[in-house]
Amino acid sequence: MNTLELGAIGNCNIAALIDQQGTIVWGCYPRLDGDPIFHSLLNNSRDPAAPASPDGFFALELIDPLHADQSYLPHTAILRTVLYDHHGGIVEVIDFAPRFSTYERIFRPPLIVRRIRTIQGRPRLRVRLHPVFEHGALKPQITRGSNHLRYVSPAQTVRLTTNAPVSYIVEERPFVLDRPVDLLLGGDEGLQAGIETTARDLFERTLEYWRNWVRSLSIPFEWQDAVIRAAITLKLCNFEETGAIVAALTTSIPEAPDSQRTWDYRFCWLRDAYFVIHALNGLGVTRTMEDYLRFITDIVEEAIDGELRPAYGITRGSAIDEVILDHLAGYRGFGPVRIGNQAYLQVQNDVYGSVVLASTHAFFDQRLINPNTGTLFEQLERLGNRAIAVFDKPDAGPWELRNTASIHTFSAVMCWAACDRLARVARHINLTDRASYWRREASRLHAIICERAWNPDRNSFTATFGGQDLDATLLLLHEVGFLDADDQRFAETVAAVAKSLRIGDFLYRYTSEDDFGRPITAFIICVFWYINALAALGRREEARNLFETVLARRTALGLLSEDIDPATGELWGNFPQTYSMVGLINCATRLSIPWQDAV
Repeated sequence: MNTLELGAIGNCNIAALIDQQGTIVWGCYPRLDGDPIFHSLLNNSRDPAAPASPDGFFALELIDPLHADQSYLPHTAILRTVLYDHHGGIVEVIDFAPRFSTYERIFRPPLIVRRIRTIQGRPRLRVRLHPVFEHGALKPQITRGSNHLRYVSPAQTVRLTTNAPVSYIVEERPFVLDRPVDLLLGGDEGLQAGIETTARDLFERTLEYWRNWVRSLSIPFEWQDAVIRAAITLKLCNFEETGAIVAALTTSIPEAPDSQRTWDYRFCWLRDAYFVIHALNGLGVTRTMEDYLRFITDIVEEAIDGELRPAYGITRGSAIDEVILDHLAGYRGFGPVRIGNQAYLQVQNDVYGSVVLASTHAFFDQRLINPNTGTLFEQLERLGNRAIAVFDKPDAGPWELRNTASIHTFSAVMCWAACDRLARVARHINLTDRASYWRREASRLHAIICERAWNPDRNSFTATFGGQDLDATLLLLHEVGFLDADDQRFAETVAAVAKSLRIGDFLYRYTSEDDFGRPITAFIICVFWYINALAALGRREEARNLFETVLARRTALGLLSEDIDPATGELWGNFPQTYSMVGLINCATRLSIPWQDAV
């Protein structure tokens, strides 16, 4: 039965998910939002005894298998799977996507390398490679050479280059693994050197790259392994060519079984990306922030009257229309499978604050070289004016409700944050008149929000102006600077949210009925927001204990999806989820004891 016990590999151009038996079950080509040539993760029956998906995977199968172990090579995005058979045979599989510096730039080809060697015995291996094209609707034609196979479609071709017997791969015939084997799957190009030499060189340089990258991180003293794995995972969700950051590597992993809540997250949400950039910047990853700032600067430059969409394609395309693929059964048979996301058409007014907050670093962080801060400030002022115009207007809100609109408190607060940060930036760059203007507007918005979003009967801020219901974004009122930690209204709101939304060790994002009924699973980022709120209120021991409990719910490889069943601990939702990994990093950074107190 499929689970989300998956390893993620990638190089900031492509990515793949590999199950515990070493099978690639998800991978898009030739980039993160491309055609899922490996899609078996989304094409399975609800019956766990039913046959697996006939296509869309890359399996390495031992004959008479016993079990498997899986781990990352420390401080890398390189995955190691060890397969055992019933006869004492042991095989090691090393999977990675090459990434390293060469010729003063990052080499990140659309290529997956699989290195296989025998550790013990004489195991027999079957290689089964079944890519498909056009979202699983088209099987490729196969052509062959002496050391390669080409999988051809009208739209694109992928090539497997290998020193394994090509005929055995075509016929899926087992062979004794009596020597190391390398499998390189990528574009339709030949190698410039020998297969083993090329694979070894790519491995060694990729290993060196990731370990140097991790060495540069500014990590907390405690929970270092968890933070490092989260940081690497966030980096894998960065489409580095443009600077975009996808919300997750997958589409259509349902938020809960039979919920119809299946969404495509292979796009860049301005809200999510802000939180990712904020977390990585705290770890010292400035290059990713600089790339993202260029991405959103181009978006702002193109925006008509400063109007932004909530989500964009990873090359800034705004038309990411949603289509249902009826020929795919879905994750464990729970469809529908969707390509594209109609949320890009929604009005989500928090986006203006998200962009301004992400851009604020450019003015204060002296590690960044940005000679055009004056132009950037003018662009951000256009967004600030838009925020003023829409802060008290109905929108779909942060949870992207499809058929209802309200004046959401979080959206209004983020519009306030745009004005607040513009005031700070203007003061920093000595624009006194503009600083005064934006401070007046921020104060005005703050007063209106406090008046209209505070509910004295509930003794709490509410999810919408004049509403009764609560949602988990209210836990961020201190995080974004809207309320001081010692403001009694913040403490009362945190208490009310916990009482209303907490279930076991986790929190719902809201409990009111939406377009698809009431939520069944908890939204993982919400518990991290709650932990941070507890810490801000001085309840550190309680926060630490809960954080440790949540960490124990990660996969064996240290990853998190979007949602979790509070009763069983089973993960649901798109995977790996940037929001969840961001929450882990932020909590660890806040809760860890200082280095100077520990060493």
